[in-house]
Amino acid sequence: MYSLFLWFMIIAAQNQITEEKEELQMAYNQMLQSTIEGVKSIARTDLCLMDTEGNVIAATNEDAQQYKESVLAFVDSPAEIQVVQGYQYFKIMDGTSVEYAMLIHGDGDDIYMIGKLVAFQIQNLLSAYKEKYDKENFIKNVLLDNMLLVDIYNKAKKLHIEAEARRLVFVIETNRQRDNHAMEVVKSLFTGRHGDYITAVDEENIILVKELEKRDTYEEMHQLAKTIVDLLNTEAMINAKIAYGTVVQNIKDISRSYNEAKMAMDVGKIFYDEKSVIAYNKLGIGRLIYQLPIPLCKMFMDEVFPGTTPDEFDEETLLTIRKFFDNSLNVSETARQLYIHRNTLVYRLDKVNKATGLDLRVFEDAITFEIALMVVRYMNYMERKHY
Repeated sequence: MYSLFLWFMIIAAQNQITEEKEELQMAYNQMLQSTIEGVKSIARTDLCLMDTEGNVIAATNEDAQQYKESVLAFVDSPAEIQVVQGYQYFKIMDGTSVEYAMLIHGDGDDIYMIGKLVAFQIQNLLSAYKEKYDKENFIKNVLLDNMLLVDIYNKAKKLHIEAEARRLVFVIETNRQRDNHAMEVVKSLFTGRHGDYITAVDEENIILVKELEKRDTYEEMHQLAKTIVDLLNTEAMINAKIAYGTVVQNIKDISRSYNEAKMAMDVGKIFYDEKSVIAYNKLGIGRLIYQLPIPLCKMFMDEVFPGTTPDEFDEETLLTIRKFFDNSLNVSETARQLYIHRNTLVYRLDKVNKATGLDLRVFEDAITFEIALMVVRYMNYMERKHY
């Protein structure tokens, strides 16, 4: 059973990677189409780009497919440039292997120079695209802790990614599966910023790996998260939530910051649902409760509240208790903020005391009740999550 589940998980991950690669390839092909259309508008001649199997990747002429056989022959030949049927053929290389064949109409020297320049430009675009994909894939694998330590350092060096740098991971939840618009909005905020990586490791969340300056503080990162939330709200009409982990000093540790951000997102949903930005280092006791086994939570509730739970009180009583806790157990201030008489508040607190045996005016009892409320919320959340 476990092996079957693992197999399904692997297949799902492979499908997601395939989908993401196809999306990147589509975007790259659109860029190539724009490039050759731009060249045609200047040079006044048709161009076509085919892969090594004769598939048209981009073209300015509608009859490009008729050149498939000659392209296949050109790809298999040792020649780097050929002139066939009024077109000049150029090979675009990826290392030592042919990636594309480019055709440009005309046989003069000026067309030859234009063809060389366009082929060189496309080759540079190809290198940039592959480097970008390799970097995103690398960051994703490090986030998911899928690489050995030695492989992380070797790959980082190969991709020119600084291993020693301050980084922080943000998890951005949009509640929309595969939301490309949200992804583009977030990317627009970090365009041209070297060292920042935006990716996705599942269907629901966008991941931002932010490289920090030495002077950057948690307060500034919190403000950045709020800016992203506001931008998604105004530009994409999305009510997003953002959680972030702690700062790490090495590329190998971004998986820890990512897992902290994921935990912060879950803990925030349970205990701080009204907040749009949640920081792992501000979770307080909620982080501890989140890691408790459910059987231990049930045991605690049975011992402290036999036969009942603290959330069974009516909404008025619960509101009174929350306001009482917010005001540090100050009876007079709580009564004033609730617009009730002091004696009314005392009556409500006495009612809780009678039902639970806890006097909320006593600090220890108040802490016990507050923890119990949080434990109940955690248990209810986990029950909904699994069913």
